[in-house]
Amino acid sequence: MKPDLKSMTRKELEKLKGQIDKALDKLAAKDKKNALAAAEKAAAAHGFSLAEITGSVAEKKTRKGKPGPKTASAPKYRNPDNPDQTWTGKGRQPEWFKAAIASGATPDAMEI
Repeated sequence: MKPDLKSMTRKELEKLKGQIDKALDKLAAKDKKNALAAAEKAAAAHGFSLAEITGSVAEKKTRKGKPGPKTASAPKYRNPDNPDQTWTGKGRQPEWFKAAIASGATPDAMEI
C-alpha cells in the first residue's frame, strides 16, 4: 500500500516523517547490534575477544574522536614560598615559577 503523498496535509506528512525517522533509528540500532555480533564472532574465530583487538568495546569517543574525558596532569613543580601553588610543567609558566627562576632557583629545586 503506497500512500498518496500529494493528497496529504503538512501535518500528516510530518507525522509520516516522524514514523519513518523512528523506523530508521530502530533499523540502524539493529544493524549496529548485528555488526557488533559479527565482529565479536570474527575476533573469536581468531582466538581474540573484540575488547582485546579494539582496546575496549565500551570506550566512548569524545573530544574530536579521542577516547574519554580529559584528565588533569599530576603537578611536577611546587612553589617553595607557597606549597599550595603547583604547576604540571605543561603550558605557560606561572608567575611564581618565573620569579623563582629569576631569583636564582633551579627547576630541579622546585620539583615535587
